[in-house]
Amino acid sequence: MNPVIITCAITGAETTREKQPSLPVTPEQQAQAAAECVKAGASIIHLHVREDDGKPSQRTERFEESIRLIRKAAPGVIIQISTGGAVGESIENRARPLSLKPEMASLNLGTMNFGEDVFMNHPRDIVALAARMQKNSVVPELEIYEAGMLESAFRLAKQGVLREPLHFQFVLGVSGGMSGDPRNLVHLVTLLEAGAAGRPLHWGVAGVGRFQLPLAVQALVMGGHVRVGFEDNIFYQKGVLATSNAQLVERVARIAGELGREVATPAVAREILGLSS
Repeated sequence: MNPVIITCAITGAETTREKQPSLPVTPEQQAQAAAECVKAGASIIHLHVREDDGKPSQRTERFEESIRLIRKAAPGVIIQISTGGAVGESIENRARPLSLKPEMASLNLGTMNFGEDVFMNHPRDIVALAARMQKNSVVPELEIYEAGMLESAFRLAKQGVLREPLHFQFVLGVSGGMSGDPRNLVHLVTLLEAGAAGRPLHWGVAGVGRFQLPLAVQALVMGGHVRVGFEDNIFYQKGVLATSNAQLVERVARIAGELGREVATPAVAREILGLSS
């Protein structure tokens, strides 16, 4: 089977240190967490940044500092910044860090209820973010929370807004989106393969909360890639906090080995995703 790319979303915008004391917040803490994750088997770091007090931030300077320290601590790792930010952040602030020209960035494909909030992604803003990514040679990872967003992605690709090959991340388990029911992942992958019509594309899954581990295993069996990390889940098992992001990465890497899936190094992940080395 093809190698599995493991992404670790080390911080996120919603998780707090009150709930997960090991959450990396400062650039130094994020760099250390990234190095540990790469050693455990991750090849992509999905990056949100925070201010020192833990508040979510979209400041370009903060992203720049974290990226610099992560690259120093984990040479070669692929850094994928978030353009989602915290729920309610303006689209302009969400877009600013793209000026740093990271290799990858997340691109959310639609507006949705997100817990008790509404995560706004107006069609014109999606197109504008995609255009800015193209301008800065940033490869988008297409964040899919429900089936309609997947169909939107194919429509945007047909219009030339998105360039192939397409890289999809199914985010399942958010209240307001599709749950982590295994049938939902099968349904999305079936739609994906039908819409691809033989064209090259890649997919992974990020299970939220209790769905993280079962969906990771399902993705490994189905040939997809996997995202873990404190952004999506803070527990190692029910009622037991994970000690680090790396602990979550290491478990997926171990299971992948048992299933005969080689864990992709950053170099191999770049080759799979068509990123420039």
